[in-house]
This record gives sequence, structure tokens and C-alpha cells, in this order.
Amino acid sequence: MKKTILIAVLICSASFTFAQSAKYESAMKSNIAQLDSLMINNNYVELANNFIRIGDAEKTQWLPYYYAAYCYATGGLMEKDNSKKDAIADRADSLITKAGAILGKDNSETALIKAMIATDHMLVDPQNRYMNYGSAITDNVQLSETLDPTNPRPVLFEAESKFNTPEAYGGGKDAAKPLFDKAKQLFDNFKPESDISPNWGRSALNYFLSQYK
Repeated sequence: MKKTILIAVLICSASFTFAQSAKYESAMKSNIAQLDSLMINNNYVELANNFIRIGDAEKTQWLPYYYAAYCYATGGLMEKDNSKKDAIADRADSLITKAGAILGKDNSETALIKAMIATDHMLVDPQNRYMNYGSAITDNVQLSETLDPTNPRPVLFEAESKFNTPEAYGGGKDAAKPLFDKAKQLFDNFKPESDISPNWGRSALNYFLSQYK
């Protein structure tokens, strides 16, 4: 009898865990699907809050806070009012720190978010802030590439940065092209770990590649 009860309890527990997992993945997929339109809709705060709510409910999952940090880091890059960039970047930093604490270490994806955050800070005043943030950008992009050489996103980020850097400083359209080509090759071969693992960036890549046609 006791054995039968124990089996029933285990089955109910497994069913509950599966239901929770399915609910979590469904919520994540719904919000991840909106990432590609983030720069068009400029709804990064709303979308970040959705991910934060998921993370606060799950507590042991790092991806919700990672995506929330990505939303804010991207929002900082889009923000035209430089006086607001630091606060946006600080919010992204607190979220990626929370993701890293759950994960227990940096990985390729979190390192890239840190490079984006440093870029947000630098863009407030590039001429005067490059000395403070330039190395953080470079170091985190290199760390991202080292931790996962198959990840196309750090290469894409590097290509975009090169594209937007004046030719006088080693940037420009022609200088960025080999990096965009490399990013495309990596995207063509990249396989995310799961349906909700980071896989963003291809639409941005296609946009930049269209500038060469």
C-alpha cells in the first residue's frame, strides 16, 4: 500500500514539474518571438519586464534575466538621449549580474551582454569615456568568442561596431564586411542548445548584408 502511494506521489510530482516546465517554456517562447521587432517597436522596457516576471516566478532559471538584460542593453543602444543611457545600462548590468549568479559563471552570451552594456556607457561621451570602457568592450567580446567560438553574436556585434566606426579610426563599411561574412557563416552552422536558448541576431545580420547589395 505504502509503495503504491509513493508511486502515485512521484507520478503527480513529475506531472506537476512537467506542467510547470511547459508553462515556463511557452511563456519564454512567446516573449523571445518579439525580440526581432524590439528595435522597431522600441518596447524594451515592457518586454524586459515580461522576462523579469518569468525569472522571479522560476527563480532558478538564468535565461529570463539574461533576456531582460539584453532588452535593456539594446534599449541603451537605441536611446537617443545620452543623459538616459547610463541608467538604462545600469539596469541591464543588474539583470545580467543576476543571470550570472544563477548560472554560476560567465558564458559566451552573458559576456557579450556585458560588452553591450559597456558600449552603452561609452556612447554617452565616446571621446572622453573610451579609456574607461573601451577595454571592457574588447575584453568581453574576446571572452565571448573564446568561450564559444561557434557563437555568431559576438562576431556580429564586432561587425556592427566596425561598420559604425569612422574610416579614420579603422572602421567603415568595407572594414566590416569580412566580419559580417564570418558572422553569416557562423549563423548558418549555429545550433542553439534549446528552443529558448539565445538565437537572436540573424535579422540584424541580414539588414547589414543588404547594405552591400
